[in-house]
Amino acid sequence: MRKFIIVIFALVSLHSHAQFGKDPLINLENFDKQRVYWGYFLGFNFYDFKIDYKTPQPVDIAIKNTTGFNVGLVGVLRVHENVELRFEPGLFYTQRDLEYPNFTEQGDRLRQVKSTYIHFPMLLKFMSKRIGNIRPYLNGGLSATLNLSSNSKSEDDNLQRRFRVQPWTYNYEVGFGIDLYFEYFKFSPSIRGVFGFSDELIRDNDPNSPWTSQIESLKTRAVLINFTFH
Repeated sequence: MRKFIIVIFALVSLHSHAQFGKDPLINLENFDKQRVYWGYFLGFNFYDFKIDYKTPQPVDIAIKNTTGFNVGLVGVLRVHENVELRFEPGLFYTQRDLEYPNFTEQGDRLRQVKSTYIHFPMLLKFMSKRIGNIRPYLNGGLSATLNLSSNSKSEDDNLQRRFRVQPWTYNYEVGFGIDLYFEYFKFSPSIRGVFGFSDELIRDNDPNSPWTSQIESLKTRAVLINFTFH
């Protein structure tokens, strides 16, 4: 990931004086006048869970997140000079490790929650006035996510070391980024937060399960870092 980010920023810095310095040559001057256009994105994600408990716990469940990978397509509808409606479906891979404090055996203590998401966000993008070849923006909207690794149809639960969540989740998203206009394409690095609305956890078959009985709700939280090309 570190090498990839270094390469991206090296590309952005290339010809920086001519492209983004004082009195730059204006690239893609009419690009944002298109009614409809397309693109794709690559990026990284950092998924987490927000856990609320039924009663205060002496020690919370520890959550370790890892760096995941995003890839997807972008469809854009220009609705105003400074506003776009964007549909950005993507495939996201991630993993979260839940460590329960009340167990001594590693097999009972650790739950690895590996997820493959198909993500469907519908976003509004609010752009500032373009300054040379740079245009900052804010974006936000709603999304639905299908978890292909939810285990929701499994009869096994944590007693058989199977952690289960709902297949569909619904979220709101907010973020910001910057459009950089190069000679032949527009490059848009961005960062966005994802916040789940509803409880995703499927309880164990035993109502007194030590893995799920103390949990009031479990909701997705995530940070997405995307590099979009148009």
